[in-house]
Amino acid sequence: MSVSLDAYTPAQVMEFVARAGVAKGNMRLDKVFFSAVSAGGLLGLACGTALSTNTSPWFQENAPGLIRTIGALVFPYGLCMIILTGADLCTGSFMYTTVAALQRQLPWYKMLLHWFVTFWGNLCGSLFLVAIIFGYGEVFSTDPYKSEVISYATKKQVTPEFQQIFLRGIGCNWLVCLACFFGIQGRDLTSKIIGIWWPIFGFVSLGFDHVVANMTFIPLAIWLGAEDITVGLYVWKGVIPTLLGNIVGGGVFAGTYYWYMYLLQGESMSLAALRRGQYTSETTTPTTAGGKDDVEATAGVVEKTA
Repeated sequence: MSVSLDAYTPAQVMEFVARAGVAKGNMRLDKVFFSAVSAGGLLGLACGTALSTNTSPWFQENAPGLIRTIGALVFPYGLCMIILTGADLCTGSFMYTTVAALQRQLPWYKMLLHWFVTFWGNLCGSLFLVAIIFGYGEVFSTDPYKSEVISYATKKQVTPEFQQIFLRGIGCNWLVCLACFFGIQGRDLTSKIIGIWWPIFGFVSLGFDHVVANMTFIPLAIWLGAEDITVGLYVWKGVIPTLLGNIVGGGVFAGTYYWYMYLLQGESMSLAALRRGQYTSETTTPTTAGGKDDVEATAGVVEKTA
């Protein structure tokens, strides 16, 4: 019995990434915004789970690496929900729309506009979760959870220098965009979830910085009264270096690199060929059951023919 890996090739995945970038870049701005609000809230839920998991005083004192690893194992469900529902995370957009723009299928100004709208939508969704669900819901209002939130945010904002956060931001979104890549590469739901899970586990276990995750971690600490963290400090060290690093990691290390490897100089098949099903075996054809705009979530979904 032979063993085969039922997945798209990297070149085929990059065609889907370009296609998703075109769809996202041309989406109505109100839909982009509310999609980004949803993504910010969904990732915030995963941030809350990670904080709850890390609230283990004995482990923090005696085995900090182990408890961070355990927290990293549960965090990826946030990006799974985002990708599989087709929501828009600005960090993923740094790859999708960059590839579409490099392919000359999306104007550069639309790429930048999509980045702008998704960033503010993600922030609104995250702050809604922080204030309404976590804040007034008093999810982290008592110790030891309150102390863990403040301690975690302090380690992310006060201790490291600006350039350190920037470099961690590069590593973070390099891995996040690989998770998006693997999420498209798998043909079935299980494969997509597994593909998404491990790169996200990697960035969290290494303590890298994600600009949208910081939209929950840091404002929540401010809400709970962290003395050493102000809004100004958050913008200076929680937004600017992380955002710049995430842009480089997603747009250059992931998007531009894989575009250069697989799409430059017409070395891969056209999108028309993909739609005709030339990328699949004779027994499969693509389907768009998720809707024409839900390219990211439906990429790789196939159905059997008679």
